[in-house]
Amino acid sequence: MPLDEKSLQLLGFPQIQQIVAGFTSFSASRQLALELRPSADYQRVSTLLKQSAEARHLLAIEGDFSIGTVADIREAAEMASRGKALEPQSLVEIKNTLAAVHQVRSRLKKLSGEVPLLWNIAAPIVELDGLVGRIDRCLAPDGAVLDRASPHLAALRRRVAELKGTIFESLKAIMASTHGRDAIQEPVIVERDGRQVIPVKIERKREIKGIVHDLSNTGATVYVEPLATVELGNALREAVVEERREVERILGELSAEAGQHAEEISRNIALTAELDLALAKARYAARARAVEPDLVDLGEGLPSAANHRHGGLCHPPDLVDTGHSLPSAASHRNGGLCHPHSPADPGEEAPSGARPGAPGRALRLVEARHPLLGATAVPLSVEIGRDFQILVITGPNTGGKTVALKTIGLLSLMTQAGIPIPAAAHSQVPVFDNVFADIGDEQSIEQTLSTFSWHMGNVVRIIQQGTARSLVLLDELGTSTDPVEGAALAIAVLRRFLERRIMTAATTHFAELKAFAHATPGVQNASFDFDPVTLTHTYHLTMGIPGGSNALSVARRLGLPPEIIAEAERLVPGNVKEMESLLAGLKTREQEAAMLQGQLEKEKEEAARRTGEIEEERRQMEVERQEMKAELRRMVRETRDKVLVEAAGLQTQIREIAAELRKDKSRARVEHAKKALPAILERVDAGPLQPEKDVAQGDALRNVQAGDTVRVREVGVTATVLSISEARREVELEAGGTRLRLSLDEVDRVAAPAGEAAPQVTVTRASPPSVARELDLRGRRADEVEPALDGYLSDASLAGYPEVRVIHGFGTGTVRQIVRTLLARHPLVRAFRPGQRGEGGDGVTIVQL
Repeated sequence: MPLDEKSLQLLGFPQIQQIVAGFTSFSASRQLALELRPSADYQRVSTLLKQSAEARHLLAIEGDFSIGTVADIREAAEMASRGKALEPQSLVEIKNTLAAVHQVRSRLKKLSGEVPLLWNIAAPIVELDGLVGRIDRCLAPDGAVLDRASPHLAALRRRVAELKGTIFESLKAIMASTHGRDAIQEPVIVERDGRQVIPVKIERKREIKGIVHDLSNTGATVYVEPLATVELGNALREAVVEERREVERILGELSAEAGQHAEEISRNIALTAELDLALAKARYAARARAVEPDLVDLGEGLPSAANHRHGGLCHPPDLVDTGHSLPSAASHRNGGLCHPHSPADPGEEAPSGARPGAPGRALRLVEARHPLLGATAVPLSVEIGRDFQILVITGPNTGGKTVALKTIGLLSLMTQAGIPIPAAAHSQVPVFDNVFADIGDEQSIEQTLSTFSWHMGNVVRIIQQGTARSLVLLDELGTSTDPVEGAALAIAVLRRFLERRIMTAATTHFAELKAFAHATPGVQNASFDFDPVTLTHTYHLTMGIPGGSNALSVARRLGLPPEIIAEAERLVPGNVKEMESLLAGLKTREQEAAMLQGQLEKEKEEAARRTGEIEEERRQMEVERQEMKAELRRMVRETRDKVLVEAAGLQTQIREIAAELRKDKSRARVEHAKKALPAILERVDAGPLQPEKDVAQGDALRNVQAGDTVRVREVGVTATVLSISEARREVELEAGGTRLRLSLDEVDRVAAPAGEAAPQVTVTRASPPSVARELDLRGRRADEVEPALDGYLSDASLAGYPEVRVIHGFGTGTVRQIVRTLLARHPLVRAFRPGQRGEGGDGVTIVQL
């Protein structure tokens, strides 16, 4: 069933159609925009919104994307299918449109992974490349038929050109002759009725024999075709006629071919118009800062399945934050569930799970703006259907109540038409089976309808057609009649909608309706604020509290004389004044609560910020600790390297002395060597390599105190304890002028060195390790070769090996080159050579240490 047409008009949906149509690119898509209608089919609406979201994404990643120079060529194709020969310009338009459509399809195919739904629209487009190519070959962009359209046409045009040239030369010769120069008016050749003629003076026309084709306006000149060129002119006329027939034949063939594809052309245009409409919605969304809301399927009635986000994700809805706290009265009514006072009509029973208070069926608008108000629109946040089924909106005149109703209704209609709505993300809109509105005043003198009668006629229609899946919007329900009867009638109508579980928003000034909303489960008060100090509207909607009409304040602001205002205030009943005072007090307390909540939020944010800073400080301290540990490891490596270099130098001296012993057997040299050798050996044994102090075992670590000496296990460095944190089980150390913080589990207590005033780094001289006599470097990366070989040479030297074998293989020779380059400059290497036959050949290197 189509949605209520009268409500569409009242809510301003036709204006939205016009706005969207303004963003389309050609007439077919514009017509689609003007024919847009909201749909009650959840799947249809979901697909339309997803297409709009994809179009927004497409314009974000391809900012220049458009359908190009597309025109609605369906009528021309249909005429061609009926045998009509099309004008050249129509054929050119067909060619340009089909080429643009083909380009659109090609671009969307490349982006099909990004915009699958838009590609689904474009995929059925038929690419009529043959037709496009033939039209392009035959017609110029301006519609002129080209010589290459057919060989016969090219030959005819050459014949025409030749005849024109011959006639031109003949006429020039006549005008250049003696009698011709005297007879002609001026030496020009003109065309009359398709014949080439020359201007002859009227009094000399008999001197030029020929056919007169025209007479000048003054009568002084006749235009004569000389007899000498008549036969040539006849031949030219025949050639021109034949050329025209050939052109008509070509255009007829092209038109017939276009007519053969009329169905495909019509389908292509319809699909392209659908694509362009999606792009128009996206362009509108960019201009209006609009989004696709979450959808609610009221037909399902299952909250878990109803909440649908247009990326395929499902998540529970959140309560809308309207900038204030909901009072306890808004949530104490059985969780907002509606308990009807009387059974609903059998034909209007709501589906299972689709009852008031079910979060999945709520209408939630966040920072929504009326799309027709532009920049002047004040954002509105409202929710209906979660904790209550009916919202009663009160407040001052011209305070925004009617605009709020129209915003709720119009954004619901836009959603169901697949148009993004100007609201914040996470807004949620159910797919209603109908949207009914009773807004405004359309009394009819012709039909003898008063304002009250017109409103009641709308209410009757809504009661008859509305269901539990409908949305009802009522402006000033029960007015334009006796206030007592009007209020009673309004309460009865709202109770009826409540029983039938119809989502409803109504505006009123009746105090009785405010009391009804306060006392009835499933009904909620809301009000637009009014600043009593400045006597101006704030246009801010506060949930849970009824508002005053502030009629006297508004009248005072509009300029009503003060004495009339004073008289009116005197006539206001005391209970009404008390009610207004109570409402003002509630407003004040609500504002105070909002301020307190704001302060609490700020304090919460500040606490979170401080927590983040503390975590960042702790992280930075850990980074610094790791850097200190790395620095200590570097210091140990440098110390070790220095020791190894010095040891290598000492061993070199030993070898030199031994060589001297071999070369010079004299007693003096022998004595010199004997004296030098013990001193060198003593340096090797007693140099910078000192044995490490004994480590205290057992429970000694538990007694670590400030000033004690400990050893860092990981790097073997001794350090002095500066302070101890028992709570964190951490110790602060100083080693070599560097401070660091480590866990107690990472250090061992050692005996303090006697007589030392400050800690020093010690290196333990390890016992000779168990080292193989060969090192296999095959399979190692180039950057791994040098470290592995260097470490191996050190271990082999400490083990006392005189010779070792390094296996590097043949390969490309890279590893062999790295090995031998390092060996040539290594302090522990005395000599090296390639392996011999039986030792591995050039795939190994024999190293003497």
